[in-house]
Amino acid sequence: MILVIGATAHFGRQTVEALAGAGRKVRALSRTPEQAGLPEGVEVVRGDLARPETLGAALDGVTELFLVLPYGMDVQPLLDRVRQAGVRHIVFLSSGAVVDGADPQPDVIAAYHARVEQEITATGVDRTFLRLFFPAINSLTWAMQLQGGDVLRGPHAAAAASVVHERDVADAAAAVLGSPEHFGRVYELTGPQSLTQTEQVETLGRALGRELRFEEVPAPAVRQQLSQFMDGDFVGALLDLMADTAGKPAPVNDTVEQLTGHPARPYAQWVTDNLAAFR
Repeated sequence: MILVIGATAHFGRQTVEALAGAGRKVRALSRTPEQAGLPEGVEVVRGDLARPETLGAALDGVTELFLVLPYGMDVQPLLDRVRQAGVRHIVFLSSGAVVDGADPQPDVIAAYHARVEQEITATGVDRTFLRLFFPAINSLTWAMQLQGGDVLRGPHAAAAASVVHERDVADAAAAVLGSPEHFGRVYELTGPQSLTQTEQVETLGRALGRELRFEEVPAPAVRQQLSQFMDGDFVGALLDLMADTAGKPAPVNDTVEQLTGHPARPYAQWVTDNLAAFR
């Protein structure tokens, strides 16, 4: 039995669907099972990560765990219960910002994910870490702006990323779950090409049949605005990561293909798959 934590959010939902589609025995954790909307045959169990005492039924009989966490969550109470339940393998969706051996880590995003990786390792349970930098779903933040015209505004127009389709993350997770050869391994997931934000907007515009353009906004103004709704240190780290990529091609590897047997989906495919969100 595979338990997916974060099963109704991005990455978790797609992983549940990939596992169910392959006929794997999968259970999903949800605070509101009646609203989960997961595929038929998936066992959905009520539980709340913020209340570890509610996780007993979800962990019963579980051999493997796919873990997608909100930033900043204290994972130790969960890991204590995971170890007690006899789970044998944890796959954690981590961050590409983590730098192995760095102390301190370069920013709060890397530091949080590195700490979770260390805490998982300390359980003694076999583990696999999937590190992801910039997922394609970040583009969804542009959907609301499109209602006001053809100009999308944001910081660092030249910031480059090899953005990853969430389906590729799910396929990679499904591939390593149940496969002992991946125990103890760390995989960095990338898309098949490096694209600047300007190039991403142009790709979106072609799919929509609109002449979209990206207009750069000074990063300090964006940081001040976003910090009203999000952790300020997190926002600062994210914008600094973007600034570091400006003018430099993002790394591209074939890890998705090596794990899944198919090439990573290009950003244009992600746009096509999610076009309804931008209309």
